[in-house]
Amino acid sequence: MPDDLPRLLGALPAGELPPGRLITPQAGGPPRYWLSDAAAGPEMWAQFRRDHPGTGLWPLLLSGLGGQPHRPWVDGEVAPARRPPRGGHDPAELLARWWDGCVPEDDDPELAGATAPFGRRWPGLAAPGEPQEPAGDAADDLVDFLLSDTEYLGETRLGLVPAADGADAPAATGWRGPVHHIDAGGQLTAVLRSWAERFGALVVGVGFDTLQLSVAAPPTAAGHALRVAAEHLAFCPDNVRQGSGSLAAYAEEIRGRQSWSFWWD
Repeated sequence: MPDDLPRLLGALPAGELPPGRLITPQAGGPPRYWLSDAAAGPEMWAQFRRDHPGTGLWPLLLSGLGGQPHRPWVDGEVAPARRPPRGGHDPAELLARWWDGCVPEDDDPELAGATAPFGRRWPGLAAPGEPQEPAGDAADDLVDFLLSDTEYLGETRLGLVPAADGADAPAATGWRGPVHHIDAGGQLTAVLRSWAERFGALVVGVGFDTLQLSVAAPPTAAGHALRVAAEHLAFCPDNVRQGSGSLAAYAEEIRGRQSWSFWWD
């Protein structure tokens, strides 16, 4: 919880963190996260994850909006503190409802083709994947990749969030990225936790309206990838609508891939 952030940070050994500061929401209230002053390096992430398990703090790569790098993290453009609900949301029910809201309602063949072969029928949750490596190692690999190209994420800093795991972390920051499509609190947490359990997916990066997940157990079979793609469409329609254009094409993009990226317009 944000109220616990100073206490959790204070429990770390002296000198363990680079220079940084607590960030308070623009609307006021207690600080929601700690943010490094300098750009993040892969060693910051890996060292914290390795040396400080079970601290109640989760590391994130926090990147700014293109052209306005201080938004939202440096400026504290996040929701005021509230307790992220840990229960009460069924990810299968959430995804089914979001699916109903984003698939075409008419008989336009072009629109219907975007969700083929499922059409309007929600296919249900995909089966778990087979782990390719430990989830933590997959996260370290993705962080190395993301920070190897400074133009991809833009200005990126290390953030520490009072969260037990990556599923809770975006909501704990007060992030508002997908607010026009889904609730960025308990609903988001429920789906991210389900993906963590089924695919070893860990949240490593959060931007103004983007999300980066490492995936230790991705779908490798075509049919399995198609079911996972349906979940992604329900969760973030822009990945398909403004990206690959069809569910089948998107499924091929994520098949065997150990990273998932989401962007909400």
